[in-house]
Amino acid sequence: MDRKKRILIIDDHPLFREGIKAIIKNDSRYDVIGEAGTGNRGLELTGELRPDLALVDVSLPDISGFDLVRDILKYSPDMRILVLSMHSKVDYIVKAFQAGASGYLTKECAADMLINGIEHTLKGDYFMDTSVSQQVVKKLAELPDKKPVAAVKGYDALTSREQEIMVLVTSGFSSQKIADKLFISPKTVQNHRSKIMRKLNVSNVLDLTRHAAKLGLVDLDLWRK
Repeated sequence: MDRKKRILIIDDHPLFREGIKAIIKNDSRYDVIGEAGTGNRGLELTGELRPDLALVDVSLPDISGFDLVRDILKYSPDMRILVLSMHSKVDYIVKAFQAGASGYLTKECAADMLINGIEHTLKGDYFMDTSVSQQVVKKLAELPDKKPVAAVKGYDALTSREQEIMVLVTSGFSSQKIADKLFISPKTVQNHRSKIMRKLNVSNVLDLTRHAAKLGLVDLDLWRK
């Protein structure tokens, strides 16, 4: 009998981790050997447990998921990494693969596509769920000559959580809806938003949206409707 493939989950939402474990548990080929709520703890467990595959969230409370992917592969270059993210923006997907990830799934599709993604990723294939791959192809087809977005002063100073909240705020989500999505309080969302505006030296959501548009993080057409 073949050895079960060993999987590590790195995501800061306990309820989401439980859901992922429940899905994987139903497949006898795989075994969840550990879980972490921060990037640093995930890196520690990678060294201790030597999993075959890590499921990594892009937005972690301590470090960027992209940086974590790079750090994991420095120490375990043969590991496979499947990114699970709430983001379906092309920029995020490209960054994930550039960092060394082998697959990308959006969290809303994870339940249906997770086992398929794990299987393909462990075989050595590159994998994207159907909704993401269609968006990527469509975007690239529409903008074949698009130049790289200009850097916006202060953006790199934002934490991964602040970058995540910036995308949601400038996409029109209320503090309550953001809180529900990220399993935090509306007050915490408001505190993050204040820090973001201070770091980017803006005073209102409109200016913040302009910054996000320059970075390709938000479609201004959403605000024109």
